[in-house]
Amino acid sequence: MAALLEVRNLSVEFQTEEGSLRAVDGVSFEVAEGETLGLVGESGCGKSVTSMSIPRLVPSPPSRVVSGEILFAGQNLLKLAPTEMHRIRGKDIGVIFQEPMTALSPLLRIGEQLTEVLHLHTDTTSAQARETALSWLAKVGIPDPARAMLAYPFELSGGMRQRVMIAMALILEPRLVIADEPTTALDVTIQAQILQLMRTVKGPRSGLLLITHDMGVIWEMCDRMAVMYASRIVETGPVAELFASPHHPYTRGLMRSIPSLNPGVERLPHIPGQVPSLQNLPPGCAFADRCPHAQELCRTQRPPLAPVPNSTRACACHFPVQDKT
Repeated sequence: MAALLEVRNLSVEFQTEEGSLRAVDGVSFEVAEGETLGLVGESGCGKSVTSMSIPRLVPSPPSRVVSGEILFAGQNLLKLAPTEMHRIRGKDIGVIFQEPMTALSPLLRIGEQLTEVLHLHTDTTSAQARETALSWLAKVGIPDPARAMLAYPFELSGGMRQRVMIAMALILEPRLVIADEPTTALDVTIQAQILQLMRTVKGPRSGLLLITHDMGVIWEMCDRMAVMYASRIVETGPVAELFASPHHPYTRGLMRSIPSLNPGVERLPHIPGQVPSLQNLPPGCAFADRCPHAQELCRTQRPPLAPVPNSTRACACHFPVQDKT
């Protein structure tokens, strides 16, 4: 499959009162046409900064891209003028934000915001835009689309706002959808409906980058996954392989904490210790102080993300785990 999105050696820093903070450090991954890639890890590991850097939605300043390339359909997005990025966002790259109120204007009715997206990127008439907006509100589970069109965001519940935002991101059926915790505020029934809708919209030449902490969603939705820890990717590979036999000790710890993968266990194991500060990362592996397999080499040399022999996987570990979970 051809690569739709290629992120190469991306590093992003933030300037703070305490100094520079590298939120993303040398991150590389691909999303192929027709593929769903899941990006997982603990809160604060850099998932959202990575994903929002792709459509260039991370404010600069205080952030700045230190290095790397972001290639979308072969075009380096980091070199485009703001007007060119504006044309790509929405039409070719759709974004589902974790917090709906970051994407919805409190001053405009829902209908105005949905039809504005269509008017900005297509030649549709007002009547056609209204019908398309109503159709998408129905698709994402809004019970009374016509009434919702007249509402302001504050008049809707958090779950309803989330569904509106998903409709706004998908309404132009973009080639790449970046979904940052898209079902967090939704109940189980609507969550399943939205996930199924996202599967339907993703065609053979489009891709989905799914950021979530829900490993069940990863298993259900994704072809491959990339695991982040302390601003770096520590393991990538097909979902089924990583669930069955993770090589990195951190990925292994994540899998062991999933109840459905460990039935009958009274007390699920946890990963001891704390995530190190991104402003004061150790010189070696950032996971060394929490890792049961760490040796002196781990504390002095940072392991590269290297291909695993005879597989399509990669792991950043000096002493990868070989047995199954």
